[in-house]
Amino acid sequence: MAKRDYYEVLGISKSASADEIKKAYRKAAIQYHPDKNPGDKEAEDKFKEAAEAYDVLSNPDKKARYDQFGHEGMGGNGGFGGSAGGFSGGFTMDDIFSRFGDIFGGHFGGFGGGGTRSRVNRGSDLRVKVKLNLKEIVHGTVKKLKINKQVNCDKCNGSGANTPNGVTTCTTCNGSGYVTQVMDTFFGRTQTTQPCPTCHGEGKIVTDPCTKCHGEETVRGEEIVEIKIPAGVGEGMQLSVAGKGNAARHGGVNGNLLVLIQEEKDPNFERDGNDLIYNLKLSIPQAVLGGSIEIPTVDSKAKIKVEAGTHPGKVLRLRGKGIPDVNGYGKGDLLAIVDIFVPKNISAEEKKNMQTLSESPNFKPSSKGREPNIFDKMRKFFR
Repeated sequence: MAKRDYYEVLGISKSASADEIKKAYRKAAIQYHPDKNPGDKEAEDKFKEAAEAYDVLSNPDKKARYDQFGHEGMGGNGGFGGSAGGFSGGFTMDDIFSRFGDIFGGHFGGFGGGGTRSRVNRGSDLRVKVKLNLKEIVHGTVKKLKINKQVNCDKCNGSGANTPNGVTTCTTCNGSGYVTQVMDTFFGRTQTTQPCPTCHGEGKIVTDPCTKCHGEETVRGEEIVEIKIPAGVGEGMQLSVAGKGNAARHGGVNGNLLVLIQEEKDPNFERDGNDLIYNLKLSIPQAVLGGSIEIPTVDSKAKIKVEAGTHPGKVLRLRGKGIPDVNGYGKGDLLAIVDIFVPKNISAEEKKNMQTLSESPNFKPSSKGREPNIFDKMRKFFR
């Protein structure tokens, strides 16, 4: 089933302000909140869909990427900017509450029967840069990177305790991670829920810290991460690999690995969107006589026909030999722009032949009519 447009999900326009986006999400979240719709799978799906839309549209960088590339730019297939599950960032229900729970404004106590929920920790994101050559960009590739990051402590399995009995339930919040306060105000009695001040929202207290991580639950380590990079990416694009950032405490949601794409300069081609530009140098005889010329492509070589009397600046197009569109909408072209090679040093015999040719009427510029010059051709090409 095709994913719905994020603006449609929240019922807003593309020009909506940050405040309007937040209000629209809060309205949808309250309407489809699991506590308000117990056992309703459709409402739960819409609740997640609204959270996904808000996650993207509330972030200026993600919003700009979505406006330019649509769902493909956010990694709907597990590549560019998302997870295999199709949800940007790979959030669980608990992670949604952890990230966006403040937006509900205390309207609901939490997830599951209206009770207080335990706090879900989230690890921080990591950012790495990956350089790609032109062939990798055209075909897509898989990169394996060794990432230095916070990982779960292997001695205590991320519990932070030296022994299984080294963790006790917080007596202040009874393991919920939150405390509720009731206050009498001018407007009547109000109830607020806040993270427990004793356990800081963890619900548990480590009484016998692990000797390796000293109760921090994570340590510095390494992980080999395999990154699938789709074809058609470009300089400055960012991919997100869900759950491959820093480890979270208490088995929470790991951060994401953000992969910034950098393009290596290619010796043969310049990139213009999804098109490739090749500077085709012709000798004077080749430009005059024409013929079949072999030029490089990304994977091999191709022959291109040059008409007799070809002028500098003429564009010869090989369709479909460019870069695939990152959204899957076809491929760009290879554009060979003609340039005439004029030698600086020639032999006496060559000079004599050129002088002879210069006297021929066919080698003298015509003053009849107006032939399009190189500036006219380039202006038409880039229009």
